Amino acid sequence: MGVDSNGVGFGNVSIRDGVSKNFYMTGSATGGLPELTATDCVRVVAYDFAMNCLRYEGAAIPSSESLTHAAIYESDSSASAVIHCHDLGLWAALLDRVPTTSKAVGYGTPEMAYEIMRLFKVDDVRTGKILVMAGHQGGIVVFGQDLKDAFDVLMRQRSESPPCI
Repeated sequence: MGVDSNGVGFGNVSIRDGVSKNFYMTGSATGGLPELTATDCVRVVAYDFAMNCLRYEGAAIPSSESLTHAAIYESDSSASAVIHCHDLGLWAALLDRVPTTSKAVGYGTPEMAYEIMRLFKVDDVRTGKILVMAGHQGGIVVFGQDLKDAFDVLMRQRSESPPCI
């Protein structure tokens, strides 16, 4: 998570609301904020991949990756936290070494949600708890039973992956 050269925040975090299909998620462009408040997050209460829509509560604008997070929660009932970050070096090192989405699929789209659900069916995403978004340069998604678990997955990959030159 961070902020680009234009000052726009990127990356996002979500946590599942108990055992429901609802989840709390950081709002759009909040990745560069040094500290988040409740008004920087939304509670996603319904979504429809086919219609490319979601219903939410809160003052923030939902992240464009909301459906991506929903696809992970739909695909793995044990996942209770998702982190989407950008790390170009790690992304390049992991590309096609861990479950990787099609390069033709854009981020924040219903197609990405469907692509992630496809990966869960054809690849071992549950074990590694990580995937690379080939069509979203630098985009990496990790998940776990809580935010610490998801963050540990990311840090383990960073320490195990050779630097990409």
